[in-house]
Amino acid sequence: MTSATIPAIVYDADPQTLELTVLGPRTPALAGMPVESFHVLHRDANGRSGIWECTPGSFDSARNGDSELMHFVAGAGTITTVDGTVHEISPGVVLVAPDGWRGTWDIRETVRKVYTIWAAPTTTTGDPS
Repeated sequence: MTSATIPAIVYDADPQTLELTVLGPRTPALAGMPVESFHVLHRDANGRSGIWECTPGSFDSARNGDSELMHFVAGAGTITTVDGTVHEISPGVVLVAPDGWRGTWDIRETVRKVYTIWAAPTTTTGDPS
């Protein structure tokens, strides 16, 4: 009898206190001088999860070829989609940005989020045979 390998939990961290690596200024910024920091908790061929933080400022963002689930643990601001819908950012808020989403972040107080980004499914055209 063979035993299957059971995957283990890959990381155990407090997202509010975990030390992050400074990535640098978010460019191009629309306002202010936002600086991004991060820590990748897990990465594989299908996506990645981690902690991301950004200081106050404003910038455009888009999801191209992937989707993202965001759970905010600190900070304040808004994310406005291209259709004008405004989403408030604050601790406890969970947002999903699907593939193709576009919008603008306006961070008033440094935000920190736990994120998971996964690749959008690929589509095939033509005869599958």
